[in-house]
Amino acid sequence: MDRVRALSNGVEHVQYVSTRGSAPALGFQDAMLAGLARDGGLYVPEAWPRLSAGEIRNLAGKRYPEQVLEVTRPLIDGAIPEDDLAEMVEQAYAGFAHAAVVPLKQMSSNAWLLELFHGPTLAFKDVAMQLLARLIDYELSRRGERATIIGATSGDTGAAAVGAFAGIACVDVFILHPSGRVSEVQRRQMTSVAHDNVHNIALEGTFDDCQSIVKALFGDHEFRDRMKLAGVNSINWARVMAQMVYYFSAAVALGAPDRAVSFVVPTGNFGDIFAGYAAKQMGLPVDRLAVATNVNDILARMLSTGRYELDGVVPTISPSMDIQISSNFERVLFDALERDADAVNALMRDLSEQGGFSLPQGVLDVLRGDFDAGRADEQETLDEIAATYEETGEVVDPHTAVGLLVARKLQLAAGTPVVTLATAHPAKFPDAVKRAVGFEPKLPPHLADLYQRPERFDTLPNSMDAVRAHIEMNSRF
Repeated sequence: MDRVRALSNGVEHVQYVSTRGSAPALGFQDAMLAGLARDGGLYVPEAWPRLSAGEIRNLAGKRYPEQVLEVTRPLIDGAIPEDDLAEMVEQAYAGFAHAAVVPLKQMSSNAWLLELFHGPTLAFKDVAMQLLARLIDYELSRRGERATIIGATSGDTGAAAVGAFAGIACVDVFILHPSGRVSEVQRRQMTSVAHDNVHNIALEGTFDDCQSIVKALFGDHEFRDRMKLAGVNSINWARVMAQMVYYFSAAVALGAPDRAVSFVVPTGNFGDIFAGYAAKQMGLPVDRLAVATNVNDILARMLSTGRYELDGVVPTISPSMDIQISSNFERVLFDALERDADAVNALMRDLSEQGGFSLPQGVLDVLRGDFDAGRADEQETLDEIAATYEETGEVVDPHTAVGLLVARKLQLAAGTPVVTLATAHPAKFPDAVKRAVGFEPKLPPHLADLYQRPERFDTLPNSMDAVRAHIEMNSRF
C-alpha cells in the first residue's frame, strides 16, 4: 500500500487509517482532532515511514526540540509549515526543568533510567501533552473552530492535559478520573487549576469505567459532532507520535543506530510502550520492549498464555497502571494481524461481549518477537524503591520501581543497554515512597503550595448519561 495518498488539493501527505477498517483515512490534522476513529478504532499510519541509519545517526548531539522535528517530520509530512511547527516545538519544551528535557541517568554498567518527569506536572505525559495542546490550538485557530476535549485518566494524563490546555480559548476540557483511585498529588494537580475552560469529574468507578464512558461518548456520533469532541488520551495518534521521540533520543545517546537498545516500560494502557514499538517500525534498532506491570497484569498474562482476559482492577500504590482494558494494545494487534481489520473487530467484539479473547498462535509468536513482560506485586515494588535508594541514592516513584524490578527479573541480553523509563517524579506518590525509604520526597518549588490550593471538581455516578449531561451543561457550545 502506498505511504501517501493525494488529497483533493493535490498535495500528498501521510494518511492515517483506523484499526477497525471502516472509518475514512485522514490526514494528520484530522486524525489528531478526531482522536478515536468513528468506527471505534484507533488511527495508525497507513504504512510506517522509515528513517535511514544516517538520519538516525544525525540525531546525535542535537537539542531535544531539534530531534522532535526530525523524528516527526515524516509523520506530519508537510501538513504543518515547518516554521510554525518549529515554533510550537520550542514552546512545548521551554518549560521543562532539565535542559536535556528527557535526560538519561546511568544506574549501573548496563542499566539506565530515562527521566521523563521534568515537565510541569512531573510525569511522562507532559512530553507529549505540551506539544499536543499547541498542535490542537494551532489547527483549531487556523480553522476558526472550537472543540470539547474529553479524556480519562488513571492519574497522570489528566494533570498533564489540564496543565497543557488550561486557558486555551478555543477548547473546553473535561477530564474523568476514578474517584479515590489516584494519588492526592495527582488529584490536586488536576482539581486546583482555576480556569473556566477546565472541568474535572471524579467518577464513582475505575479507570476502565472512565475510559469506557469516553469511548462511548465518541461512539455517539450525534453528540460527538454537536459538541465537536476531541480526545487527548493515548488513543490520539499525535500523543503516540510525540512519545516516540524520546526512544530515538535515548537510543542515539547510547550508540544507535550502530548498537541496539532495549527498553523496559511501566505501562497499563500500552500507549507508552506502543510508542517504542512505533519507533522500531520507523527504523530504530530496538532489541527488546519489556512490558512492566503491577498486579493488574493482563498484558503480562496475555504474553504468557495467549489469552487476553479481564480480571477486575485492584487498587495499588502504582495507580496509573491499575488498568485492565489496554486501549493501545489494539494498535499492535492490528499490525500483528497483518492489518486485518475484520480480525481486529472480531477480537474487540469478543472482549466486549465475553470479557476476553484468545490470540492465534501465529499472532502470539509475532508479539513475543518484540515484547517481553514481567510483573511486580506491592511488596516487591516497595522493596525495589528501597533497594534502588540504598544502591544508588536515587529515589524513584512506584511505577518506575516496577520497571526497574522487571528489568532485574528479565535479565535482558548482556551487552545491550537496558533503558527503564522513569515515568513520574517520586513526589507524586509521597505515601508509597515514605513507606519504602522513610521520608517523603519534596515537591519542586512551582508545586510547593499544592496542598494549600483550593480544589474544584464534580463527583458523578458511573453513568454515561450523567457524564454526557454534565458536559452539555458546562460546555460553551
